[in-house]
Amino acid sequence: MAFVSELIGTQPILAIFLAIGLGYAVGQINILGFSLGIGAVLFVGLFLGAIAPKAQIAGPIGLIGLIMFLYGIGILYGRQFFEGLTGPGRIYNLLALVAVVAGLLVALFFGWIFGVRLGHTLGLFAGSMTSTATLQAALDAMKNNEPSIGYSVAYPFGVIGPILCFYFLTRKVKPSFPPKPARFHMGEITIERLPDGGGTLGKLMSLLPEGVQVATVRQEHRNRLPDPDLELHIGDALMIAGDRAEVIAETAALLGRLDPGRIAKDRADLAYQRFFVSKAALTGRKLDEIPMPAGTEIRILHIRRYDVDVVPSPDLMLEIGDRVGVLVPADQIAVARAHFGDTVKSAAEFSYVSVGFGMVLGVLLGLVPIPIPGVGTVTLGIGGGPLIVALVLGRLRRTGPISWVMPLPANIVLRNFGLTLFLAAVGINSGQAFVTTVASQGPLLLIIGALVLLTTVGIVLGVGFYVLKLPYDDLLGVASGATGNPAILVYATRMAPTERPDIGYAMIFPSATIVKVIAVQIIGLIALGG
Repeated sequence: MAFVSELIGTQPILAIFLAIGLGYAVGQINILGFSLGIGAVLFVGLFLGAIAPKAQIAGPIGLIGLIMFLYGIGILYGRQFFEGLTGPGRIYNLLALVAVVAGLLVALFFGWIFGVRLGHTLGLFAGSMTSTATLQAALDAMKNNEPSIGYSVAYPFGVIGPILCFYFLTRKVKPSFPPKPARFHMGEITIERLPDGGGTLGKLMSLLPEGVQVATVRQEHRNRLPDPDLELHIGDALMIAGDRAEVIAETAALLGRLDPGRIAKDRADLAYQRFFVSKAALTGRKLDEIPMPAGTEIRILHIRRYDVDVVPSPDLMLEIGDRVGVLVPADQIAVARAHFGDTVKSAAEFSYVSVGFGMVLGVLLGLVPIPIPGVGTVTLGIGGGPLIVALVLGRLRRTGPISWVMPLPANIVLRNFGLTLFLAAVGINSGQAFVTTVASQGPLLLIIGALVLLTTVGIVLGVGFYVLKLPYDDLLGVASGATGNPAILVYATRMAPTERPDIGYAMIFPSATIVKVIAVQIIGLIALGG
């Protein structure tokens, strides 16, 4: 044991990767549906730090990991975050803000009543919210490792607490959800009548129900791509696409009858192909702004993004990893494939130019002093600056030749690896102090952390469901975003199997994180200033 302790204590690189490897293994252990997931890296780090007193992860390794995590979050959720600042999203954000501030006040009150160190108290708040950015803000504010102790004690219930709340509330209210609608429908229609003013395809399209797009025209026994100037006749056929099944039926009733297979079975002139979007030059631009190869006829029929089919619209932007279904003349398939790239390898790649400059801007923003009357100046720090910059860049998506977005698989790898580095470093550096503090104050800290979590989640669920009457799937998304751990969101989507929890999480998580970071810094500034 002494040899192991000495080896870990003198080899920090070995220690940090040992914490990551063992942490992921422990995180996969599932007990009654609960697992620590990536959070187990923190506890393995604490164990290693406890058995190897000399182990210390010096330098900015942990901070680099935190920036990677926050930057990936911001780039991914930038668009949803800014959409959440308008319409119903403002109510959702206000509810989460009130709940988070109430949780912080509970932590401060009970910490003061029972004489808990402020560093431990701020760590309890960060751990209850499972917020690594808040933990870093607390570490910066207190200038010691005390917040890591409180964070570690509160973290497990910070994950399992919201899940239990979701479980019992769902059992009580028994919500029902409509079947998840398909977002892509197709139909082939034989024209038996033309409405007044619909002689050409362009004029007819202006008369069709909203959301309908014409993909192919069959005329004189040949399939052709749509041309607005094409003169239509009785007996011609149209292949149409829409985001709702109803618009397909409405169009058929307007023009004639559904005639499945009439167009699709003939591929002599047009072929249907799927290509993988792998060229960065195609991303971050609206579809109607993307030039097609000269001399080719390519019609984008639909786009499959992640696991959802999407009807293309002129303002839709392509992303690396999209699979586009296109109609293209058979002799132009190779040109079309080269245009989109069609290589899976790109899903794991991203522009290091955009990531490098984006993170530089985030770090610089985190250094800007923000004056607060009567208190002093605070900074967004490493926990806030990169996140805000990434949110803005994720909303912009492209600036001139630079595409800020990255493929989802690459984003996930960047975020998770960054978070594991941060948690491993924090855990190893705090191992000794964790053992000492838990031995003397463990039960008290655990109870305070649970009260903080239950206050936050209770306000969101109680006020949101019984007072604001929020849709249940939106409500679980807001509660997940207010707390923050992705494992909570995964459970929310099981309780409410729609896409709304993901949207609610994306709207709330960034703003809640910023509020937590700034609030902790203000508390630390007041305490140290006093």
